[in-house]
Amino acid sequence: MSRLDELDRKLLNRLQDDLLTDHRPFLPLAEELGLDEETLLERVKHLLETGVLTRFGPFFDAAAMGGAFCLCAIAVPPDRFEEVTEIVNAHVEVAHNYERTHQLNMWFVLATQTPDGIGTAADSIERETGLTVYRFPKTQEFFVGFRVVA
Repeated sequence: MSRLDELDRKLLNRLQDDLLTDHRPFLPLAEELGLDEETLLERVKHLLETGVLTRFGPFFDAAAMGGAFCLCAIAVPPDRFEEVTEIVNAHVEVAHNYERTHQLNMWFVLATQTPDGIGTAADSIERETGLTVYRFPKTQEFFVGFRVVA
């Protein structure tokens, strides 16, 4: 991971706040940080390329739009972890994926356009990996504000 300068820290902290839903959402942010839009976009690209950011994009409430979320887990043999990670992450329904030190060592979230899409995606991952996908559907929603300070 690259070393962060003060401007990168400000950018990372600010990217966690609401961006405008505009055709050029980065322009006001660039101006706020004293940059031109192209420089700001290059910095975001650099943060992604160096692994400081692993993903950057909008977060949509799939359930509010008629879709669904489901927390899933797999017990992946250690010698297959990289292979299974690639298979799982190739599915567009996978919102994020984490390794854990537990018997169920791979955890990921499925986000689908319809509630039935959860089963379809999980079944597909099971077929492709030969491993059981344990599904933990949401029974109650809590909002926890999570913010990382760089």
